[in-house]
Amino acid sequence: MILERQTLSLPNVQISYLEWKQAQEPVLLLHGLADHALVWSNFGDYLAKSYHVVAPDMRGHGESSKPEKDYSFVSAIADLESLMDKLGWSSAHVVGHSWSGKLACIWARQNPERLKSMVLVDPIFIWKMPSFLKLTFPILYSVLPFLKGMGPFKSYEEAEELARKLNQYQGWTPLQQQVFQAGIEEKGDGSWGSKFTIAARDGIFDEVMRVPGLTIPIDIPTLFVQPEKGVNRQEWQLKTYKTYLKNLQIATAPGNHWCFLTQPEAFKQIVEGFLKSV
Repeated sequence: MILERQTLSLPNVQISYLEWKQAQEPVLLLHGLADHALVWSNFGDYLAKSYHVVAPDMRGHGESSKPEKDYSFVSAIADLESLMDKLGWSSAHVVGHSWSGKLACIWARQNPERLKSMVLVDPIFIWKMPSFLKLTFPILYSVLPFLKGMGPFKSYEEAEELARKLNQYQGWTPLQQQVFQAGIEEKGDGSWGSKFTIAARDGIFDEVMRVPGLTIPIDIPTLFVQPEKGVNRQEWQLKTYKTYLKNLQIATAPGNHWCFLTQPEAFKQIVEGFLKSV
């Protein structure tokens, strides 16, 4: 298995990414809010036999640069297109989880020629959000479990104790432990916290509120992965996707919002089957 960590140097940011380059067909794996590329390591290993797989740390996350501002969808998409240009990819299959599922939809709307297909893994916030909801963001930051994992914590042990209770780490497998450890660091004052920054959190939430995800019909082959215990369980939540995505398949998967971490074998089969079909 040939897995390497590489760096794309751009004028204002550096994008760190994982690359499996045993095959030719390109697949781009995009993590969700507050995660990082290593969440895809098991899935990337699996796909690598048939695909050239790349998983970046999005700006503000993981080992990539963490600017104080500019977390727009436009800039994030520009990072990804620059990465594809470096790789020599004119287009790719794009797998987006959660927040990056909305990003994939916006990308498909703006530059459809860059996406061969889309896999939307329990995407969130597809609509433009009413401006008054911004007043609730501080409450969301304090109550959303996965954001509680940002810290700060007095010690690594305190951070791990909380992490073991989070949905994405149900089962606390060796992979989940590795993902957690790669996403946390000791700060200058001796406390521990996520590598995901407050500036990135605030900038991405603000952008998600302002920018709608789907506004015009899109013909790109798309798979919507709907976890049984995910955030998209109601028909009204799927209506926008069914309205605008004209080549849409929906597949139910076991597990929660992070089904690729909690039920990885079923997830692999579902997504590989779709990729082979397109």
